[in-house]
Amino acid sequence: MTYPLMLDLTGRRAVVVGGGRVASRRARSLLAAGALVHVIAPQVDPALAALAVTASRREYRDGDLAGAWLAHAATGDAAVNARVAAEAQRLRIWCVRADDAAASAAWTPAVARDGEITVAVTAGGDPERAKRLRAAIAFALAEGALPVRPRRRPPAGSRAGRVALVGGGPGDPGLLTVRGRRLLAEADVVIADRLAPRDVLAGLDPEVEVIDAGKAPHAQHLTQEQINALLVERARAGQRVVRLKGGDPFVFGRGGEEALACVRAGIPFEVVPGVTSAVAVPACAGIPVTHRGITQDFAVVSAHLDPSHPGATVDWEALAAGPGTLVLLMAVARLPEVTRELVKRGRDASTPVAVICDGTTERQQVLVSTLGQVAQDAAASGVRPPAVVVVGEVVRLREALAQERPRREALRQETPGQEAPGRQALGAA
Repeated sequence: MTYPLMLDLTGRRAVVVGGGRVASRRARSLLAAGALVHVIAPQVDPALAALAVTASRREYRDGDLAGAWLAHAATGDAAVNARVAAEAQRLRIWCVRADDAAASAAWTPAVARDGEITVAVTAGGDPERAKRLRAAIAFALAEGALPVRPRRRPPAGSRAGRVALVGGGPGDPGLLTVRGRRLLAEADVVIADRLAPRDVLAGLDPEVEVIDAGKAPHAQHLTQEQINALLVERARAGQRVVRLKGGDPFVFGRGGEEALACVRAGIPFEVVPGVTSAVAVPACAGIPVTHRGITQDFAVVSAHLDPSHPGATVDWEALAAGPGTLVLLMAVARLPEVTRELVKRGRDASTPVAVICDGTTERQQVLVSTLGQVAQDAAASGVRPPAVVVVGEVVRLREALAQERPRREALRQETPGQEAPGRQALGAA
């Protein structure tokens, strides 16, 4: 049984015997801890010599450990390492032998650091196993999967607040970025949209305040102005605020307005991009938005307004005439008007269309139809938001790519539709 211990080496002498790569790694770690490092070796690697160390280019001799607090025996000669360890034993100085853990009085663990957190890992003398564990812990720390949030936070107003505009991705919590997860783990308050990945919220520390901003169609929710004011108010109170959205904050997410509100109020903020549903949802349904030989371009359109609405600014003429894929977001309510407009302006009514509901989640369902028929089929199938509509020849690839999807998805039965060519009713992806 060993006794784990953290050492403060600031300003204290540490001796490294050896001049190669192992010695270089040990010296770097010691310097990072603030130690005064003395390297002893006949030949010293140039990278090691370039460090802020004192180097004696000679053989090790008794007396070299005088005044040291810690020693590292890191030569390629077991006899020299044994002499260093023996002297350290006589002087009651802890010594780490790089060549023989069993004969060593101390060991260097594999270390993962994240801010003020340090995790040291040993694995029964197996350094490779310790490194693998260290890598897994470092990743979990980085993504906020471990409880790194202090139990007691400084009182509000005693620290600088900040805002993070975090894109939650298209729905599957696994598609939230590592940076986004980390900021959620550190948050004091999370202001979440309806389409944000709600499963992530359930795993937050109970002390984190979650504010539901709503933003559901035709439902009571905070206005954008109220959200902007709330972000500023909470950050001014010294809180770490995460604004969690579905998709990407700057893709029809009004993240730009929230960022400007922070700028005007002098609040520090950062934007964490999210995996946008415009690309991810079709991909998870087996539809690439571009494909060699079919289309080299695609357009992403907010289709929540009737094309005849005075406030509509979408150039439907150009979209109808273009050969590329159209990805329509927020289009369910206006699907009849939008599809009629595209056909009226020249897009072929037989163009394949896919409507993907609850994309990337276990509830994902897909309706495949044509531009001239999809509005009627969607109404008959009871399609509801959130849904992404894909218009273009790339939709035909879905059937071919179905063979490459995981077996659990390939085995799902799609609900039979009406017997019209090229159309499938809403069914599991």
